[in-house]
Amino acid sequence: MFYQADHSVQSDILKTERGTDFSFPPHMHGSFELIVVTEGEMIVMVDKKAHTVRAGQAALVFPHQVHALHTDTHSSHFLCIFSPKLVQAYSKVYSVAVPESNHFTPTPFYVTQLMALAAAPHALAVKGVLYALCAEFDATATYLSRSADKKELIDSIFNFVQQNYGGACTLAALSAATTYHYVYLSRYFKSYTGLSFTDYVNRYRVNEACYLLKNTDNAVLQVALDCGFDSLRSFNRNFKRIMGKTPNAYRAAP
Repeated sequence: MFYQADHSVQSDILKTERGTDFSFPPHMHGSFELIVVTEGEMIVMVDKKAHTVRAGQAALVFPHQVHALHTDTHSSHFLCIFSPKLVQAYSKVYSVAVPESNHFTPTPFYVTQLMALAAAPHALAVKGVLYALCAEFDATATYLSRSADKKELIDSIFNFVQQNYGGACTLAALSAATTYHYVYLSRYFKSYTGLSFTDYVNRYRVNEACYLLKNTDNAVLQVALDCGFDSLRSFNRNFKRIMGKTPNAYRAAP
């Protein structure tokens, strides 16, 4: 799972993409994420709950919900990540709530409009379409309360990893930074994400390594050290476990 801090609640961010046969590991960020499946089907896992999203259906993931995307056979999708600021009247009401189910069926007209605006976004038009989609979601949704204190702590943990993954990123260091006991932090993080803290750190480091392998000419050993691994052996072992291939094979793949 990767915390994507660039998807900030403080900006007017709007990011869109299309993809085929797409899978992405558990992650979270401070924005809404709308996943519309246009062909086939995709498993969207949100806070440990699996949603099978078929063609014409969608999932709306709320800020700070842990989510993952997985395609077993075939899928095509359109994805839109947008800041809560773009739908402020809606996001304020549910700032400490999450939907019981993230799955819904949007009106095709609004999805088509959003896809068209993705190429040349117009601020007011984008807000209008996003509000329409949120209104459709809200019409059938039920909500569960979410503790603001819990969200604050999980944000602190993810921010700590983001800032320290290249060095000493341990439960002991996290404990010193947050003043919570490391045993409590370990249990809390596992209950919130389904991953151990160490596994998350290794996945975050591998995610950063993937970027460097594809976008720089740095030697594999240098990439490993820059991403916080203390040896090439440890890097290779964790990279293959998480990505299913070696760093060299990943770099060579188209």
